[in-house]
Amino acid sequence: MTAVEPVAAEAGRDFIRDIIQADLESGRRSEVVTRFPPEPNGYLHIGHAKSICLNFGVAAEFGGRCHLRFDDTNPVKEEQEYIDSIERDVRWLGFDWGEHLYYASDYFEQLYGWAEHLIQAGKAYVDDQTQEEIRVTRGTLTEPGTDSPYRDRSVAESLDLFRRMRAGEFPNGARVLRAKIDMASGNINLRDPVLYRILHAHHPRTGNAWCIYPSYDFAHGQSDAIEHITHSICTLEFEDHRPLYDWFIENLPVPSKPRQYEFARLNITYLVLSKRVLTTLVREKYVTGWTDPRMPTISGLRRRGVPAEALRDFAKRIGVAKANSVVDMQMLDFSIREVLNRTAERRMAVLKPLKVVIENYPEGQSETLEAVNHPDDPSKGTRKLTFSREIYVEREDFQESPVKGFFRLSPGREVRLRWAYFITCKEVVKDASGEVVELRCTYDPTTKGGNAPDGRKVKATIHWVSAIDSIPAEVRVYNNLFKNPAPTPATFAEDLNPQSLEVLTGARLEPSLADVPVAQAVQFERQGYFCPDEDSRPGALVFNRTIGLRDTWAKVQSGG
Repeated sequence: MTAVEPVAAEAGRDFIRDIIQADLESGRRSEVVTRFPPEPNGYLHIGHAKSICLNFGVAAEFGGRCHLRFDDTNPVKEEQEYIDSIERDVRWLGFDWGEHLYYASDYFEQLYGWAEHLIQAGKAYVDDQTQEEIRVTRGTLTEPGTDSPYRDRSVAESLDLFRRMRAGEFPNGARVLRAKIDMASGNINLRDPVLYRILHAHHPRTGNAWCIYPSYDFAHGQSDAIEHITHSICTLEFEDHRPLYDWFIENLPVPSKPRQYEFARLNITYLVLSKRVLTTLVREKYVTGWTDPRMPTISGLRRRGVPAEALRDFAKRIGVAKANSVVDMQMLDFSIREVLNRTAERRMAVLKPLKVVIENYPEGQSETLEAVNHPDDPSKGTRKLTFSREIYVEREDFQESPVKGFFRLSPGREVRLRWAYFITCKEVVKDASGEVVELRCTYDPTTKGGNAPDGRKVKATIHWVSAIDSIPAEVRVYNNLFKNPAPTPATFAEDLNPQSLEVLTGARLEPSLADVPVAQAVQFERQGYFCPDEDSRPGALVFNRTIGLRDTWAKVQSGG
């Protein structure tokens, strides 16, 4: 895949901000009130992060406020676990709703009253058709719908039936309440949409108080109106729902009149952001759960060590557009690396260890070396490293018969150990099967710190850890969950990457890594960015790879 040149969007120059600015300047609005209204039927993903940044961001920029409102109108799919995870994710991203936490269920009584208002005005009716009959009679994109045989039911009969629906007299699916709009409309959403359905199910917040529940379309706009939302910002799939949103606002005695605006949803190569697919990945155990670091959920990205600042930066860079498009994964990777390169402290870790014995270093002796925690930030200080006769280096940093362009360890070659000395490989030790198990080397004690007094140069610097005090760890190397840059939601299982996770059980880390907090990324020098996983325990450390570094040698090998 070709590289993408990331371009930061100008602050305040997208069309949503232009609309808000114009509304304030013209006096159409005196304040800005937005909302982020997730349905608590799963964990939030990176597409939601874009919406969170937009809704909370514009509210803050224009001195307004943003509400967090849960669209909890479907008790069958909603759980407290999802509510808790959503609140945690929004806060982690750096936003706060203050006292403005709401639920659609807060408004169930008012919404019910407004439904009766529509019935009494002759603009809604109870329909006895089955779900399948309603679907068939709604028509198609090219053919108008057909009136329900119950469309002309009297106001009195519909009102009586609706009240009995609420009282629990009828089973699931027996009846629905529909708006009476226009069955011949070119917009299918206006063909007498369902307002209420019967659902005998326990609700996480209202318990068994209700057995009828409002549709999203009926609850959404009216909830906005109750909360005096000024700019209802949603993704493009709701563009065709806007006429219905406006119809309800115009035909109900709501306390305010919000406006809906649509922006392009986020699509990223190598990712699927369909909640249906993500739910299937979890339930069918293609992944370990919603927080699996391969998942595009905010929780999964956080567990992988992606900083919140990187997601905010990514949202800013891709901007807000009116037309759907696909963002290259490398844009996200760029933002992650940009933030971590600036903030992550450096450490050394050997993922696939190869033992090195330094023959001319005294047995039983060790010394302390000083290493810088961040090459560009002196304020992060230094740390101590133990150097001894026996160390570990990366197995990939040795080739017995080096190919062209390989400048790391090989017989007779001298290299620099990071923060330590020059060493030269003298002997290769193999086991009975011919596998290299140990290198015998010598060191130059005059090169302490990594520079030779005589000015001689080496072509490679490699990382290492001491055999004396390095600590064991499991390292989980995560790659893209999908091998196809454009995975198909309908057949997503065929596009799964069988190499999305590699578990390395024999890694060795410098001792300071035992104290790194869970999910805080550090740079393993020359390897990439890694963070402790929530599974990590004292004496049984587990690190996740957040993202790799660009590897010059890998590019040489691939011909890139």
